[in-house]
Amino acid sequence: MTLKLDRLPDRESVKVTFTADADLKVALNDYAEIYRRAYGQKESVADLIPFMLEAFMNADPGFKRARRQLDEVRQSSSPQPKET
Repeated sequence: MTLKLDRLPDRESVKVTFTADADLKVALNDYAEIYRRAYGQKESVADLIPFMLEAFMNADPGFKRARRQLDEVRQSSSPQPKET
């Protein structure tokens, strides 16, 4: 079985709290169970979510493009060092 999300790396525990509708909660629990079956390691939904979000954003070319543009705007609006 192949999942889009690779096996999670070793990490420190981080608590994530957010509100999800009932259908999303069921889907997240199902994903965690499928992950356990695929990798033989149980991970909580809270541990999976940050990696799922990162994978989603990394796969979104529009987000990447807009983020580069945002970074350019930030760099151009930051104060330039004065020459002496």
